[in-house]
Amino acid sequence: MSLGSQIAWDDTVLPFQLDASDIRGRVARLDGTLDRVLAQHDYPPAIEELVAEAALLTAMIGQTIKLRWKLSLQVRGDGPARLIATDYYAPKSDGEPAQIRAYASYDEDRLDPNGRGFDQIGRGYFAILIDQGQGTVPYSGLTPIAGSSLSDCAQTYFAQSEQLPTRFTLSFAKAADHWRAGGVMLQHMPKASPFASGEGGSGEGGLLEAADILPDEDERENWSRANILLDSVTVDEVIGPAVQPTELLVRLFHEEQPRVYDAQPVMFGCTCSEDRVRESLSIYSRKDIAYMTTDEGIVTADCQFCGAHYELDPAGLGLDATGSDD
Repeated sequence: MSLGSQIAWDDTVLPFQLDASDIRGRVARLDGTLDRVLAQHDYPPAIEELVAEAALLTAMIGQTIKLRWKLSLQVRGDGPARLIATDYYAPKSDGEPAQIRAYASYDEDRLDPNGRGFDQIGRGYFAILIDQGQGTVPYSGLTPIAGSSLSDCAQTYFAQSEQLPTRFTLSFAKAADHWRAGGVMLQHMPKASPFASGEGGSGEGGLLEAADILPDEDERENWSRANILLDSVTVDEVIGPAVQPTELLVRLFHEEQPRVYDAQPVMFGCTCSEDRVRESLSIYSRKDIAYMTTDEGIVTADCQFCGAHYELDPAGLGLDATGSDD
């Protein structure tokens, strides 16, 4: 694989379809983008791995939706890893990259530096939020933390909330101060996934699994076969750079008649700005703004996603700026 080919596939999400199986999917590669996401913070390894996994999931899920503005993924728990939050912003026009950002909140005193990140989330929920922009009502769906990884949680979410059998295989690693990450997503086509009947499913805690959703024997066989083929993938094939995503699909699924579409470039991006900070502070009273004001006579704010620092004059902030005396 040439250097040019490698660079062409870095930071992309490639949509594909398996025509013989009624299955669609995505192959993602996040390299420089993941470097940029994680470079904004100094996370311990356990938290870095959670953020890397969440960013990969967000890139693939965001690309599957006819998105006009933003998809967010949130994982909240009662353990030391309290919050993982990501945003995926749809391209503003054809040919432009999608943008992704992510951050984590954690209790450093309780965190086990040698433990798995997922094990330190505890009990909580996995949520997907979709905001199509001004004039629309945001959608949100959530399911409990389940399985042994964020990928398992995402699979549970799609089975439980969307009635779609879904599979994720992800890999990520840091070498020579650079991240390489990749993943493959499989999802049964929506037309073949009617709403499951009955109460509860066969999964953990009565949650739904693929067998509960696919009523037809041929559909179950197609889904099982595609998953068995995906089980043969190696870490080097998933994260590259030696194997192109198109080559990977042919190697794994050549008998399933894979068809690829245009790849979507992805980059790190943050939408924070001074105007947005002012807007967020507009709900506070004069007393609240006074409490936030430092000894130097300014109000400061930091973006959790990109680390941008803002210093603002309190005289132009809050409800007091519009004449309120409260």
